Order: sequence, then C-alpha cells, then structure tokens
Amino acid sequence: MNPAVDRWIDEHRGEIVASLQKCVQVKSVESEPEPGAPFGREVKRCLAETLALADSFGFTARDMDGYIGYADFGAGAETLGVMCHLDVVPEGTGWSHPPYGAEIVDGKMFGRGTLDDKGPAIAVLYALAAVKACGIPLKRKIRVLLGCDEESGWGCMAHYKTHEKMPELAFSPDAEYPLVNSEKGIFRGSYKKEFTSGLKVDAGTRPNVVPGYATAVVPLNISRVLPVTDAYTCGSVFSCEVAERGEDACEIAVTGLSAHASMPEQGKNALLALLDVLSKLPLEGEDAATICALRELFKLETDGRSIGLEAADDSGSLTLNVAILRWDEKGISEMTLDIRAPISLAGEHILEKLDIGFARAGMARDSYAYTPGHYVDPESELVKKLLQVYADRAGEYLPPLKIGGGTYARAIKNAVAFGCERPGVESPVHMPNEFISIEDLMFNTKMMADAILALAAE
Repeated sequence: MNPAVDRWIDEHRGEIVASLQKCVQVKSVESEPEPGAPFGREVKRCLAETLALADSFGFTARDMDGYIGYADFGAGAETLGVMCHLDVVPEGTGWSHPPYGAEIVDGKMFGRGTLDDKGPAIAVLYALAAVKACGIPLKRKIRVLLGCDEESGWGCMAHYKTHEKMPELAFSPDAEYPLVNSEKGIFRGSYKKEFTSGLKVDAGTRPNVVPGYATAVVPLNISRVLPVTDAYTCGSVFSCEVAERGEDACEIAVTGLSAHASMPEQGKNALLALLDVLSKLPLEGEDAATICALRELFKLETDGRSIGLEAADDSGSLTLNVAILRWDEKGISEMTLDIRAPISLAGEHILEKLDIGFARAGMARDSYAYTPGHYVDPESELVKKLLQVYADRAGEYLPPLKIGGGTYARAIKNAVAFGCERPGVESPVHMPNEFISIEDLMFNTKMMADAILALAAE
C-alpha cells in the first residue's frame, strides 16, 4: 500500500464512478460485425471510449483493429499484463433496474458489466493513473489489455497473440479474491437432430449463461396443458405461464434464474425445467421420444451424473450447463452444453460420454471445443506477492482458490486471476441486477494499484 496512491484514488472517487457509469451505459453485447468492428458497433464504441480514457491519462493507447485494445505505461525488459474485457453477456430477464442504466441505489451501481468486467477494467485504469501521478519508478512496463470477445469465442485474444508478444507475467481481475491459480477445463459441445416436429422450443442466449427463460409452442389445446403446468409449479422454484396460440396450440413460458455457467448450481435452469414439463404432456411420436430421452439425460442436475460425467479432483467437481436449445418444425438445430471439467479429466472422455448419451435421443454431434485447465504454482513470485497484497489490504491472509470459470489468465502460462469479487459479498455475475457497491469499486481500485506496485515497482 502507498498512502499517496490511496489519497489520489480517494480524491478521484467521483470521476471513477462517472467513468464506470459511462462504460456500463454502452450495451457492449456482441452483434453483427462491421468494418473495423468485428464484434459489433457497440462493442467497438465501448473500446473506443475506454481507450480515450486511457489516452487522457497519458498512456500509450492502441486499438488493434477492433478486436482488442491496450494501454501502456512505463518501460522495462519485462511486461506486466493486466487483462480485462469490455464485452458483456446479454442482459436476460428479471431485472428491477435498467440493465444498462448504471443507476446508483443505496450505494450500489446496477448494470450489466459492473462486476464482469467493466468495473475491474475502470478500476485498473484509475489505479495505473494513480501510480503514474505519484511518480513511482517502475521496473516493468505495464500493459492493460481490453478485450472485446471474452464472453464468446476469445477472438480478441487470438488476434492479440497473432500480432503482439504476450506479457511475461499477468493477472486478470475477472474472478475472486484473494487469487485464483487453478481453473478447470472448459468443454463446449453442440448436438442436433433433423426430423419433422410439431414443437417449437427456444431457450438460452450464450453457452456460459444458465438460461433463466425458456419457451415452447406445443400442438395441444390449453385445457390439456394447464393442469400439468399448474401441478408442476405448485411449490416449485420455477414459474410457468401458458397462452393460447390457436385452438389446438399453446405457448409455455418457464422462468428460472440466470447465472454464470461455471456455477450453474447458483441458477435455476429454465431450459431443463421446460423439458421436465414437456415430458409430462401428452405429446406423440418422435417429439415425445426425444423430449423424454433428453429429460432422462439431464434431469435438473448440474453435475452431469445422469449422462455419466460426474467427476472430481483437487481442482474441483465437474459442472454441466445445458445452455441453448433451438427446436422447430425441422427438428433440433442446436442444443449446446457448457461443461467445466476437473483438470485431470480428458476432453476425449467428455466427448465420448456425450456422444453416447445424445445417441439415445437420436442426436448427432455438430461441433465441440475443449480448452485444457490452467494451474500456476502457489510458490511462484506472482502468486505469493499477490496473496500478500490481498492480505495487507484486506487484513486477512487467505489461500489461493480454484474455480470453474475461464479467465484470460489461461492465455499465459505465468498468469492468475486476481479479484475483483470479495469473499462473502454477493456477486451476481451473469445474473439479473448485477451490481457493484461504490465502496467495493474504490477498494478494487486501490487493490489493483497495490498489485501493480508489488509486481512492477522498483
């Protein structure tokens, strides 16, 4: 900790809050690409405005073709990277505050990205500005990376690796304190089935989000559906709404709770609940057979046990999120899963179990991708120094963590996730009413400055 740096940050509290509000108010959800904006116009606008902020501090700012940007300060033979991202997942449903309003109520700023990861990004830029303003000598150059595709396909990081050298060491403020040195493997797979169907099902937005809302149009009179949905929702954590769509058709809408796919147990998967409801209806033929097979594969589980994937090691237990389902008169065009796997579990094993399971529903694999887990020795300079940084600021020493989330840290061998979710503090990442308290925003800004000083100051 440096008293002068802390004082500078306190003096700029209003500017820090205003900068985050401006950033959150940009709906930087990936959309159709445009020239110079590979992830859409609003993501590009968010990057441009954030780089303008970095430029205002006197940093060397660069936009790398709209894929990713960075801000440099200092010099040295080695570079310390601080890896943030500006893209966000779709807002979903269930908000009581405007998801891009950045409203401040009772000391909390509400909005998509306040925690993941715009709040940390703004904190890092102001932390580095404080270090610069206080004239502290550095032995390493600092590079703040501002990615634009972290929530989707990491095209931003692939572009960076193609055109720039990776930092020698780095941290990403995109997880939890005190520090994360172990991240599970990430498996994503999609399956499909072509057949003539009488159903229409639509659920999910992104693989890394637990679907909080799901709808189905079924070829049944509403009188045959309501008794089933009423019985299902009695005492349930899910709600169902049914509406007529003609004499012999109705729409069922199931509402659950969105959450981050790395912690699916914190959500209520509306897609799985919808399958459960549909399995109880008097559907016929291939529709009924497919629904029942899928329901038996996943039930309402988050650990993959029914499909044969329950597993655990020192890095944690496997989690499974059935994330997306697109189903129409031509059959199932997409059913996508997101799995966070223990480091010791091979991707080939996951693929084999999924292929066998989906075959029971008559479905075939369309695509898959597997990213191995990431681990950094707790005795490394990076881990030991950052753990001490947290202990000094927070007043307690805690051991490093293992998570199912996938942060930019796994892009570099010598990188960890550091912050910005605090132990014991509600952190509704990828959930409705995502927020950060103003006090936590200030705490994070000081913590980011502490980390930069510990790793880069002379």
